[in-house]
Amino acid sequence: MENIYEAIRNRILILDGAMGTMIQKHKLQETDYRGKRFENYHTDVKGNNDLLSLTQPEIIKNIHLEYLNAGADIIETNTFNANIISMADYDMEDLVDEINIESAKLAKQAIAEYNSKNPTESKWIAGSIGPTNKTASISPKVTDPAYREVDYDYLASVYKQQAIALIKGGADLLLVETVFDTLNAKAAFWGIQDAFLETGIELPLMASGTITDASGRTLSGQTTEAFLISLSHVPLFSIGLNCALGAQQLTPYVKSLSQHAPFYISVYPNAGLPNELGGYDESPEAMAKNIEYFLEQGWINILGGCCGTTPEHIKAMKDISKQYKPRNQSTEKELFN
Repeated sequence: MENIYEAIRNRILILDGAMGTMIQKHKLQETDYRGKRFENYHTDVKGNNDLLSLTQPEIIKNIHLEYLNAGADIIETNTFNANIISMADYDMEDLVDEINIESAKLAKQAIAEYNSKNPTESKWIAGSIGPTNKTASISPKVTDPAYREVDYDYLASVYKQQAIALIKGGADLLLVETVFDTLNAKAAFWGIQDAFLETGIELPLMASGTITDASGRTLSGQTTEAFLISLSHVPLFSIGLNCALGAQQLTPYVKSLSQHAPFYISVYPNAGLPNELGGYDESPEAMAKNIEYFLEQGWINILGGCCGTTPEHIKAMKDISKQYKPRNQSTEKELFN
């Protein structure tokens, strides 16, 4: 079986689609989220999707399997909010290690089940590391612009804890995703490097930012080029964009990354822009057609879906990607030279 470095040179790799979208289809209620273990828990936990890795593991494993069967090469762990900052919303900070470890194990189980029928195919697990719900760059207090809810060192320690647990669970890559504040991401990679030193294990690193609106900037005000430069010191496997926008709206920013990044390029957009109810209406066929322009231009190495995407979207992307070659990183120039 091939390793991921061989695979990404030979073809466009397919990342999975939205975990949250698939969870929503199950219409789970408070009792489902609690399971037996937390049936008497002192606060509501509905909406804590990462907790489902403990209380509804079969649902999470089966979602992974659906994406694998649709053609995903890389599946993300169900750990987007599995850090002590985000888990504080549910008074579940003490579950961070367990959720990350068990989520990675569930992804491994799904791959093992898939490989029992498809033994020659290589599949990989990306440990999903979300941005937390705090920002190190922006004050939440209009009257006190110097105030910060978190600082760099604390964020680094939060990310280090999550990274260690994902490594213990068996992740193959670590994906710092939906970056809206690059200072948070820099802290994440600092913490991850500490995790590598502590565990003695190093994994390929992926970074994915989010452009928040038509201004082409992250929430903390950076352009795509500034986002790239700010993370250029990290030995990244890939850099890219996800969430917030659909494929059409991401076009100029994906182009910029492809032209300048000395790393492999990933993109996993939403299924179009949200409708008035917050849902996503872009069909698998329409989304694949919109993404085809990226493929024609040779901009992409890793392709997947974010909010609103399903296994059907991933299958459509897989099918269309087979017609194109991946971006040739070896011919790219050094960063902005």
